[in-house]
Amino acid sequence: MTNSLSTAPWTAGRLPPQDGRTVIITGANSGIGLETTRALARAGAHVIMAVRDVERARALASQLPDTIELRPLDLADLASVHAFAASVDHPCDILINNAGVANVPLRRTADGFETHFGTNHLGHFALNNLLLPRITDRVITIASNAHKGASLDLSDPNWERRSYRSSAAYGQSKLANLLFTLELQSRLTAAGSTVRALAAHPGAATTGLNRHLGPVMKAVAAIAGRFVMQSGADGAQPTLFAAIRDLPGASYVGPDGRGGQRGRPTLVARSTAAQDTDLAARLWELSERLTATSFPLG
Repeated sequence: MTNSLSTAPWTAGRLPPQDGRTVIITGANSGIGLETTRALARAGAHVIMAVRDVERARALASQLPDTIELRPLDLADLASVHAFAASVDHPCDILINNAGVANVPLRRTADGFETHFGTNHLGHFALNNLLLPRITDRVITIASNAHKGASLDLSDPNWERRSYRSSAAYGQSKLANLLFTLELQSRLTAAGSTVRALAAHPGAATTGLNRHLGPVMKAVAAIAGRFVMQSGADGAQPTLFAAIRDLPGASYVGPDGRGGQRGRPTLVARSTAAQDTDLAARLWELSERLTATSFPLG
């Protein structure tokens, strides 16, 4: 593992050998998750692809190295989260919380949570608490520029009283991802653990997250994408950077270009709200109550 940040351009082609390392990636069958899987598996890592539809993902298996395996995981169903965690009975080096939904209409998960908050945050929160005793190196959570300007209403996180807006719900869930990383690192440090909690975002990348937009917004996104967006492979670079570089706990990695939309991976800033340690602690306490899981170390 490289021990310092380099000023030279960094790409996945510079990944050191990952033989002997095991990585769990949620949502690994499309977008950033799939590109991350490809890169790490090609470097020799054993990648556990945690996906909602294993049968659908099998079609990808023939295009990937033999060092991958498929396991079912639906983050919108805590029973599925528990089942997946129970199936992992050996140490794993890295857990990448990549799966997510964006801009969906108001819906509820199997446990009654608003879909963005329940899938992007609470599902991963429970998964991490259940798996953490078997994680040996780091936890990486995929956030988004959408956290900027977002707010987190702990009195109504599941949009039961507020007027629902899908973009605001998505932004709230991505802010929750960064606050989760902040509080997780605090707890790991207090427990004397060497495991690190990191976050990364892909910038503006061509993934499947825009599939829930309306026809007009899809057209706008497609046109803008020709000039602004980078490929899914490039969007995976911050995740890969966070996976192999020796970074301080709670680091946030993203593209170095204007507005964090594209470019080479580097350490980036987060919003003031995403640095609020008190809010992070209160979110953690609420998430423990909602998922009936808790920090397992120390």
